[in-house]
Amino acid sequence: MALIGVAVFVWLSYFGLYHLSWQRAVKLTLIIIIFEGVLRKWVLPQASELIYFLKDLLLLVAYLKYYLSSEPKYPFKLSIFNILLILAFSWSLCQTFNPSLGSPIIGFFGLKAYFFYMPLMWLVPSLFKSEEEIYRFLRNYLLLLIPVSLLAIAQFFSPVSSPINVYAGGEEANATLADGITRVTATFPYLTGFSTYLTACFSILIPMLTLPQTKIWRWLTFAEAFLVVATSFMTGARTLLLYEILFVVGYSCILFFAKPKEAARSAKKFILPITLIATVLPRFFTKAIDAFFQRAEGASKVESVNDRALIPLTEPVALIQQMQLKALDGYGIGATHQAVPTLRLALNLPVGDTLLAPEVETSRVTIELGVLGLLLWYLLRLVLILSTWRVLWRLESPWLRQLILSAFLFQVLNLIAVHLIFNTTFAIYYWFFCGFILLFPELEYRQSLCYRYRGQ
Repeated sequence: MALIGVAVFVWLSYFGLYHLSWQRAVKLTLIIIIFEGVLRKWVLPQASELIYFLKDLLLLVAYLKYYLSSEPKYPFKLSIFNILLILAFSWSLCQTFNPSLGSPIIGFFGLKAYFFYMPLMWLVPSLFKSEEEIYRFLRNYLLLLIPVSLLAIAQFFSPVSSPINVYAGGEEANATLADGITRVTATFPYLTGFSTYLTACFSILIPMLTLPQTKIWRWLTFAEAFLVVATSFMTGARTLLLYEILFVVGYSCILFFAKPKEAARSAKKFILPITLIATVLPRFFTKAIDAFFQRAEGASKVESVNDRALIPLTEPVALIQQMQLKALDGYGIGATHQAVPTLRLALNLPVGDTLLAPEVETSRVTIELGVLGLLLWYLLRLVLILSTWRVLWRLESPWLRQLILSAFLFQVLNLIAVHLIFNTTFAIYYWFFCGFILLFPELEYRQSLCYRYRGQ
């Protein structure tokens, strides 16, 4: 079976290199991250590690074809973001040769985790040519949520020992809610990937609910919103439900402050889906709601939500004190990556310094890159947030403005709580949404040129 996996991987490499356009490669990557787990859990579990790199291969093909093509590229400007990016990349490149890693191969793997998905941001402006095109893509992409969520519901009502409740490589699922109920993963290899997917879909669905659509697409959007909320309870992830609540509050407040009339119109369109969710969800999924709150209550006795929320801020400070002089440069990029033990074993690499991998990303960046790397990395992300905020106030199109607002909240609410470096699913969505910063002003500019041309 492993040989079959290798053969499939080689064939896809050939197909992608010679037959896929870079645009299709990017869109296929966004689909692959949803169904990668199907291959890794049920179809070819023996080739799980190899299939993990399939999306990376597709993106590499997209990057090469895009940058080697003759079509216009987004121009490089000496902006604050680009200066910080050059500094962060230079420091990270130096850290690939940190002696504490044991081998620079670990460092280059870490470099890939930090920066490989970033070029998506510069590809997105050339990926869509109009508002209609991005609307159709997002609308069709959200349709995939329906079969994915139905599988998650089937997993929730199946025993832990069921063949559909496994992790990547065929490993039996061990994360449970109250009474041994499975925390669902749907088509994803692990729970983290599915939670990230629901986060991204929820962020897109909120502005989609405000759009005037045909009757069938409006009801499909209602169904998708319902399924996101229902399966969110089935994951047992407190941070996911908290994200959805804070997102709605932030979205409503900012939109009301920016455009009160637009906010009032949008609020009217939320009444029906909210009523449906509030009515139907408790009736059919009481078990999921009860199991979630039982887990949340049990977890809060061990660690409160407030304490957990502060860990990304307090833990790095304690680590810097413990690391002493090593806090200046860290232990090398990639040192705490979850795939490093497997990589060392597969390639027979020298063992580096023994480290404990903290749960939160701020602590792991501190260990890998030291204080300077930590500051550069999060300054980079803060600049992106500020850039998104500026674009939000410049846009005239209500649809684009609400989409960029979703991208803004996606960045802000996940600034320190979610892994950008160590969660590839989140990284792909994150840099895809960051591409809106460049895409949306360009779309409005193209539209204004079109209006001028028609007016002549």
